[in-house]
Amino acid sequence: MYTAVRASRLYQQIVEQIEQSIRSGQLKPGDQLPAERDLAERFGVSRTAVREAVKALGEKGLVEALPGRGTFVIDATSQVIKQSLDLLINNSTPEGLAHLEDVREIFEPEIAARAATRAEPKQLAAMRDAIEAMERSLDDAGAYIEADLDFHLALAEAAQNPLVLTLIDSIVGLLRVQRTRVFHAPEGPARGQHHHRRILHAVESHDPDAARAAMQSHLEQVREDSQADTTVGTGAAVTKD
Repeated sequence: MYTAVRASRLYQQIVEQIEQSIRSGQLKPGDQLPAERDLAERFGVSRTAVREAVKALGEKGLVEALPGRGTFVIDATSQVIKQSLDLLINNSTPEGLAHLEDVREIFEPEIAARAATRAEPKQLAAMRDAIEAMERSLDDAGAYIEADLDFHLALAEAAQNPLVLTLIDSIVGLLRVQRTRVFHAPEGPARGQHHHRRILHAVESHDPDAARAAMQSHLEQVREDSQADTTVGTGAAVTKD
C-alpha cells in the first residue's frame, strides 16, 4: 500500500500517502493503523517521522490515537461536527446537558425503530458484545462507558443511514459527564443494562414499536439517574466517549 519516502519533511509525505488511503476507501473509519515501528519500516523512515505524521493526521481529524489501544481512522465529518458542537454547547453545564438530552430523545427512539427493521447480523453481534462487555464492567466506569458507547453506535449503524451514524456519533461523544453521573447513580449500571437488553430484544425480534418504546424508557432512566447522582462533579470525565 505504501512506498518508501526520501526527502526533507518526510512526515508530510507519509501524511499524504495515508491520507490518500483514507480518501480512496482503502482505510475506513474504525481501521487501526499499524504500530509505529511497523509504519517506520514500511515507509523506510525513523519512528520520529512516523510520530510527526500521526500527529499531523490527528490535527486534520483523520485519525485518533487512543492510549494503550493504538491509532485509528476516524470519520472526519463526524469530527468536524463534534468540534462545532463543542463550541456551540458547554456540555459541563446543566443547560448544555439538557440540550443534548433533548436531541437524543428526538433521534434515538426512531433510530432504534429503524434498526429493528434493518439490522444485519454483524450489528446485532456488536450490540450483544457491547452488552456483555458492560456486564463485565459493572465496577469499572471507564470500560462500562466505552461499551455503552459501542452499543449505541452499533444501534445507529443498524439504521443503515450514514448520516444517522455521523450525527449520533457526534452527540453521544459529548455526553461524558452524563454517562459518568449515570454510572455512579445507585444501581445506575444495572438499570442501564436492563434497558439495553430490552432494546436488543426488540431489535432482534424486528419489532420497531417495541424498540422505540424501549429506547424511550432507557432515555428516561438516563435522565433520572443523571439528575439523581450528586457524587460526581459536572466537570468530570472518565473516558473518551
